[in-house]
Amino acid sequence: MSDVVESARAWLAEDPDPDTRAELQALLDADDRAALEDRFAGLLQFGTAGLRGELGAGPNRMNRAVVIRAAAGLAAYLNANRTPDASGTVVIGFDARHKSDVFARDTAAVMEAAGLHALLLPRPLPTPVLAFAIRHLGCVAGVMVTASHNPPRDNGYKVYLGDGSQIVPPADAEIAAQIDAVGSLADVPMADGGWEVLGETLLDAYLDRAVGVVRAGGPRDLRLVHTAMHGVGGAVMLGAFERAGFPAPTVVGEQAEPDPDFPTVAFPNPEEPGAMDLAFATAAAANADLVVANDPDADRCAVAVPDPSAPGGWRMLRGDEVGALLGTEIARRADGNGVLATTIVSSSLLGPVAERHGLTYVETLTGFKWLARVPGLTFAYEEALGYCVDPDGVRDKDGVSAALMIAELAAAAKRDGRTLLDLLDAIALEYGLHATDQYSVRVDQLEKIAEGMARLRATPPSYLGGLRVERVDDLAEGTADLPPTDGLRYTLAGADEVASARIVVRPSGTEPKLKGYLQVVVPVHTQVAEARTVAAATLAALKKDLAAALGM
Repeated sequence: MSDVVESARAWLAEDPDPDTRAELQALLDADDRAALEDRFAGLLQFGTAGLRGELGAGPNRMNRAVVIRAAAGLAAYLNANRTPDASGTVVIGFDARHKSDVFARDTAAVMEAAGLHALLLPRPLPTPVLAFAIRHLGCVAGVMVTASHNPPRDNGYKVYLGDGSQIVPPADAEIAAQIDAVGSLADVPMADGGWEVLGETLLDAYLDRAVGVVRAGGPRDLRLVHTAMHGVGGAVMLGAFERAGFPAPTVVGEQAEPDPDFPTVAFPNPEEPGAMDLAFATAAAANADLVVANDPDADRCAVAVPDPSAPGGWRMLRGDEVGALLGTEIARRADGNGVLATTIVSSSLLGPVAERHGLTYVETLTGFKWLARVPGLTFAYEEALGYCVDPDGVRDKDGVSAALMIAELAAAAKRDGRTLLDLLDAIALEYGLHATDQYSVRVDQLEKIAEGMARLRATPPSYLGGLRVERVDDLAEGTADLPPTDGLRYTLAGADEVASARIVVRPSGTEPKLKGYLQVVVPVHTQVAEARTVAAATLAALKKDLAAALGM
C-alpha cells in the first residue's frame, strides 16, 4: 500500500464532510493515484492572504477539515496574544461560494469552544461589510470566507486582526505555526451553539457609513448600470445608491443574484475578457452614463464609460485611472492634511498630486494588508480595482463606497457638460500623462513562474522598449521602505517625448500568473490625445520586449 493511499484513508476516517468523503472514497476505489497525489502532495499554506485554493478532499484543498484546523490555529493565536482588557469576540462573514456558509459556521463552532465569542454575519455579504464590522463591533479579529474573483472551484479564508486590517508578518507565520500544531481533527473542540447571528442593524450601520463618502445635496442625475457578477454585492449596492439619493441603477439581470457557479462568465473578474459583455449590452439598451461592476465579494469596483472610439462604444477605465479620479478628488477635499498611498505596481501619479495639495505620499507592497496600515491614511488604491475612500470606516478595499464616490464625480461632470474622460484629460494636463498597462501570463505549472523570474535575474535586459534601463531593484532583497518580496523593478531613462518609464515584474499573489506592470510618463504640452498616442506606442514596445526577456 502506497503512502498516499494510507494518507487518504487516514484523512477519510476523520473527514467531517460527506461530500469530500464521497469524493475521496471514489478516488480510492478507482485507484486514481494521480488525483490522490495532487490532493496529498502538501498542505494548503496559510500566509498573508490566509488560505485560498480549490475545493476538494485532502490537505492541499479547501475543505472542512482544513478550515477547522485553520480556525483552531487562529483561536490559539488569539488566546495566546490577547491582553486582559481585549475583546474576545470574533466576527465571521461569508460570501455565496460553495461551502462558504459551512466554513463560516465551523469557524464559529471552533471559536466558541476555544473560549472566544463568535458573531456570524446574517447571510452572504460583501467583504467590506465584514471589514467594517471588526472595528464597529470592537472585535479582536475577523474572518471572511471568500475567494474573491477566483474561479468557481475555489474558496478562501481571509483573516483580519482587531485593527480591521488583514494580517501581515509576523502574525501570519505565528498563526500558521499554531495551525501546524493542531493534531487530530477529533481533538479540536467544536461547540454545538452559542455563537450569535447578527441582525440587519450591522448592515444599516455599514450603509450609513458608506453613503457618508458623498456630499449631501450634490448632483445625483445619473443613469447607471450595475452588475454584481453573480456575487453578493447586488442588494447592498442598490441599498447604498438609494440611501445616497441616486436614481435606482439598472441591473444586469443575468448576473444580479448570487450564483456560486458563475454561469455567464469564464472568470468572475471584471478585468477578464468577456466578463463585462452583458453589462455593456445592458448599458447600451439603457442609454447609460456609467457602468459599475463589482467582483463577487464586492471589495473591488470596475468602471466603464461611453466612448465612441472603443469597440462596442464602451471603455473600461483602468484601475489606475479610477484611482486618479478618486485620489485627486479626495486630495482636494483633504485641505492639506492626510496621506495618499498606493502600491509599487500602481501608477505613481498620486505622488505629484500629494505634493500639489500638501499631503504625504506613500508606496507599499501590493495588497491592502499593507496599504491599510499606512499611518494617517486618507486614501489608498491599487491598480487591481481596489479603492479605500474611507479608511476610518473600512480599512480595506471597498467596492461599494468607491462606486458611490465615482458616481458622484460622474454626476457632477454630467451637470457641467463633461465626462469622466474629460476629467482624466484635465488630470493629465495638470500632472502629465501617467499611462499604465499590464503584461500577464497565466501558467499551468507554478514552476514556470519561478523560471521566468530566474531568467530575468540571470540575464537582466539593458534596454526595454527602446529605453535604457537605468536601475534594477531586486525587491527580494527588500529596501529601506519595503520588506522583501519576489519582484523586480526596472527604472527606465526618458527619451524624446517620454519623461520616464517603469516596469515591475512579480508573481500574482492570488492567481497562477506572472505579471508585468508598465508605466510611462509623457508630458502634455497642448494636446492630451498626442501624449496618449506616444504613451500607447511606448507601452506596446515595452510589453513586446518584456515578453521576449521573460521567454514566456
